[in-house]
Amino acid sequence: MQSKIKFEKFKATDIELKEKVVNIQRVTKVTKGGRTFSFSALVVVGDGNGTVGYGLGKAREVQEAITKGIDDAKKNLIKVPIVNGTVPHDQLAIFDGAKVLVKPASDGTGVISGGSMRAVLESAGVHNVLAKSLGSSNPHNVIKATFLALSQLRDPYTVAKDRGIKLSKVFNG
Repeated sequence: MQSKIKFEKFKATDIELKEKVVNIQRVTKVTKGGRTFSFSALVVVGDGNGTVGYGLGKAREVQEAITKGIDDAKKNLIKVPIVNGTVPHDQLAIFDGAKVLVKPASDGTGVISGGSMRAVLESAGVHNVLAKSLGSSNPHNVIKATFLALSQLRDPYTVAKDRGIKLSKVFNG
């Protein structure tokens, strides 16, 4: 069962984004004339201040695939709530076979996560976090599960506003 991802998207107009290439694959298509090689690039972009996006680019040349991936990533940006350099609360997300757990961490912990999750969290600007990939290690699905987890995060201000209570009541119960 594939869960649909719904992100609150916005445009990258005046944001300085840094790119990270997560995965490059050489794809082979067998035709009667022989083998045709092309490349697919999975790219994550972020401003290091709560804005992050991912994209997939495919082309015959590696550099062109990366460029297409960056353009696609800029179209799929989301805003991540970051509180004191970490995520506001624990979040578990599942996308296909990938299962991702993201937990807040205290100052000085750093980004404790693996592979493609690390690229997403660092690009988003999260400095202290404990993250674990529990299911499939397929980079495409791990990134999508990480984005699903980050999009489900809510900061205390949003929780207080949704419940119609004061901010101090959110923390004191």
